[in-house]
Parts: sequence; structure tokens; C-alpha cells
Amino acid sequence: MRFLPRPQQSAWWEKMKMPTESSSQALVEQIVRLLDALEAGGRTVLVRQDQELLQAFVDAAAQIFGAAAASIALVDVARQQILFKVAYGIGRENLVGRTIALDQGLAGYVVTTGQPVSVRDVQQDPRFNQEFASRTGYVPNSILATPLRIKDRVIGVMEVLDKIGAPEFGVQDMA
Repeated sequence: MRFLPRPQQSAWWEKMKMPTESSSQALVEQIVRLLDALEAGGRTVLVRQDQELLQAFVDAAAQIFGAAAASIALVDVARQQILFKVAYGIGRENLVGRTIALDQGLAGYVVTTGQPVSVRDVQQDPRFNQEFASRTGYVPNSILATPLRIKDRVIGVMEVLDKIGAPEFGVQDMA
């Protein structure tokens, strides 16, 4: 019989631990500084680096919010779709590269309205696209989603799914 390591000794457990408020604040401040630098420097980041930068943002968001999964999807105006570019957590390998119509799902709602949403029970929300989620291999219970903007234009959506240790995302998370 094989025994699992005690949680405090497991590398997985260390990754899944909730960040402290001070470490979360420090991470937020680093992201804000990075965004300010990118904005000040103009579009100097190469395409390959953009993908890595988006992945760093989604990884950081998952850690800040203590989420089981997270994603960033960008609008493809020509095709009237949202393309999932990067993801973190369960189902990420089945999500990246998938598209959804602009008028579908919570992601579509956020992109088309420009309004963030926090949903405690996605099964009770008519905007939730159960079929799409099932195809990714991960159906969340709760979602916090916010539009991504450049100036006044919505260019995508960031979603964080299933807060670890809590049934939903709170008001502070939305802020």
C-alpha cells in the first residue's frame, strides 16, 4: 500500500495553498507596474512573448483569486468569435484554441456588454453554456469574469473559476 505525502510536504499542496493578502497585493502591484510599462512602451512585445505574457497574467489571476482554473479569451472581430488563448488549471489543454460565438456563454455576455459578472451557481444562469464547458472537460460551479479593454474597446475576457475554499467569489474579488 502506498501512502500519499502529508499535505504540508506535497509540492502540489504548496501550489494550491491560498495566497496571503500581502502576497496577493504584491502580485497585483507587480502586474500593474508591468501593464504601465507595456502601455508606456507601446506595442514592443513580440507575438511569442504576448502568449507568454497572457499566460503569466492568467496564472497570476488564478493565484490572486485562489481559483481552481482561469482563462483569457480574445475577440476575433472578423469571425465574430471569442478565441481562448491561454488557460490555467483543470481542462486547460482542452480549452486553449477553442472558440465560442460572441453571443454565447458568460464570456460572450461580458464581451458584448462590457460588464463584469460574478455567478455563484452557473447551472442556474441561463447565459452559461453547459455544452461548451462539458467539451473542455471542466464544468465550473462559480465564475468571475471581467472584460479586457484597450481604451474604450473590449478586446477579450478573463474568467476565474471556482474559488478554492469558498463557494463563490465575493465583492472584494469583483473589485
